[in-house]
Amino acid sequence: MVDINEVVLLIEDAAVLRHFLRSSLSRQNYEIVEAATGEDGLAKAAQCSPDVILLDLGLPDMDGIEVATRLRGWMETPIIVLSSREQEESKVAALDAGADDYLTKPIGVAELQARIRVALRHSRRQNAPMEEPVFSIDGLRVDLANRRVTLNDNELRLTPIEYKLLAYLIRNAGKVVRHHELLKAVWGEEYSTETNYLRIYVKHLRDKIKDDASNPRFILNEPGIGYRFLSE
Repeated sequence: MVDINEVVLLIEDAAVLRHFLRSSLSRQNYEIVEAATGEDGLAKAAQCSPDVILLDLGLPDMDGIEVATRLRGWMETPIIVLSSREQEESKVAALDAGADDYLTKPIGVAELQARIRVALRHSRRQNAPMEEPVFSIDGLRVDLANRRVTLNDNELRLTPIEYKLLAYLIRNAGKVVRHHELLKAVWGEEYSTETNYLRIYVKHLRDKIKDDASNPRFILNEPGIGYRFLSE
């Protein structure tokens, strides 16, 4: 549960789903603000300054992609897309428009709550004073200040590229990081289309941190889109 009522703006035209999500999230002490159209959602985003936005793509007055694009023009609030569109192209378009995450309907409440927590944590880190924290999950410990990585208290020897890749994913833990974004961050702009580099080094990194690609506990592959570092 959250201690302070953080505001969730729910932009969704289906009244039944709005009621269900309001009921589920209110029990976790979130304050829910509802909007049934894109224009109403944009207006309420300006009025209530939400902590996170849940956005449907199939709105009656405009596509949710346009809503995300317009929101990103003036605010950095985390946007989680909720959509029945399963096509990879829709996910890519939503992320390109500025969404931070994408969930396909029907939505599991437990997963949605977990994604909201991740989005809020990431937002807090982005807004906090700059510091290099120690990240720890499931036996993996990464000391970003001292560039030290251990697994079950055993120090790992990573190459500079492997470390940069791991550090970038961790700094964006919980978010989908696009292939081209990772490539530019780790190798540079001129490598932004060289996805073969990424596949090779992600495999090397997974081998060293004992992460099984078929049942990942650290690095999740988002097919055709990018990678997500699991944060819980």
